[in-house]
Amino acid sequence: MTGEHLKLVVHHGERARSGGRLTGDAVMDAVAGAGVAASVALRGVEGFGAHHRLRTDRLLTLSDDLPFVTLVVGPAGAVAPLATAVAELVPSGLLTLERVALPGVGLDDDLFPAAAGATAKLTVVCGRGAVRAVAAALEAEGADAVTALVGVDGVLAGRRRRASALGAGRDVPAAVIAVGGGRALMAALPRVRATAGPHVLCLERVNVVRRGGAAVGPLPMVPERDAAGLGLWQRVLVAVGAEDRAAHRLVRDLRAAGCAGATALRGASAVLGDGRHEERALALRRRAPFHLTIVETPSAVQRLFPAIEAATARGGLVTCETLPAVRIHPVAGRRTGGLRLAATR
Repeated sequence: MTGEHLKLVVHHGERARSGGRLTGDAVMDAVAGAGVAASVALRGVEGFGAHHRLRTDRLLTLSDDLPFVTLVVGPAGAVAPLATAVAELVPSGLLTLERVALPGVGLDDDLFPAAAGATAKLTVVCGRGAVRAVAAALEAEGADAVTALVGVDGVLAGRRRRASALGAGRDVPAAVIAVGGGRALMAALPRVRATAGPHVLCLERVNVVRRGGAAVGPLPMVPERDAAGLGLWQRVLVAVGAEDRAAHRLVRDLRAAGCAGATALRGASAVLGDGRHEERALALRRRAPFHLTIVETPSAVQRLFPAIEAATARGGLVTCETLPAVRIHPVAGRRTGGLRLAATR
C-alpha cells in the first residue's frame, strides 16, 4: 500500500527495566530518534500481564508496578523497524502493530475513505492544553463516544516533552479518542484542526459492540489465521465510569479466566453514551472514566465476552478491532505471536 502508516502500542510494567534503565525511558528514547509522526506515553491504574500478577492503584500493596502504555504512529518505514528495536527493549510485555490512516499526512492511504460510511475510531494526539477543546469539537459533531487520556511523556511536532511535578505541562502529549460514524468524525476534522494546536490524527476502523448497557452489533467473527498462516488477534476496549465496581471486578474475572492480559487507564473525561464521566475536584468519589484494553486471540475473545457483557450491563462502551500483529512475551517462558503483519481483509 502506497503511503502506508502504522500504529505501535507497547504495554509493560512501569518498573520494568532494560539495560539498567526503566523500560519506559528506553522505549521513549528509541521513539524520539525514529522519525515518527507522534507518540504518547500513558500511566495505567490497574491490570495484569502474561505473569498474571494483578496491579492496581486502589491498594498500596499492589501499586508498585502499574501498567505503562506507549502509543506511536507514523510512516511504516519508521514504525516497522522501531517495533523490532522496541521488542528487544521490552523484557516482559505486549506489543501490537496495525495499519492506520493519518488524515492530512497520508491522503493516499485507503483506510481513510473506506471508513467514511462505516464506524471508525479517531485518535487525536495533541498537547494537554488542547484536550478539552478537541473533545468538545468531536462531541459537537456527533461522535458516539469521546475519551480524553492525559499523557506523561511523548513526541509531537518533532519534540519530546515530559510531564514534571512543576507546571501544568500543557505541551506534554495527550490523546483524545473518539468513536462514531466515519462521516461525523470527518465533519469534525476542521474544528479539531483549528483548536488542537500541534497534533496528529490517526483513523482506524472499529466495530461498536455495546453502548449504554445494550448490544449494538455482534462481536465480529475473525479466523485465527490469515490465508498465509499469520496469526490474527482482536483488541476489545471496555470504557465505563470508574465508579462502576463492575469494571474493577471485570479485571479480576478476566485474570481468573486465563486472559493473556488487561490494561486499564483512567481518563480525564469521557462521553460514553450513558452520560458524561469527568474527574471533579474535591469529590468524594472518582468519576473519571475507566478505559480497559484486552488483546487476545479471536477464540479467547469469544470465550471471555460473557464477562464483558455482564460488566457493561448498565452502561459504557465496548468496541472490537482486528489486529494483524501481536507479540506477547513471555508466555510459558517463550514469545507468542510476532510482528509480521497479517492480512485483515
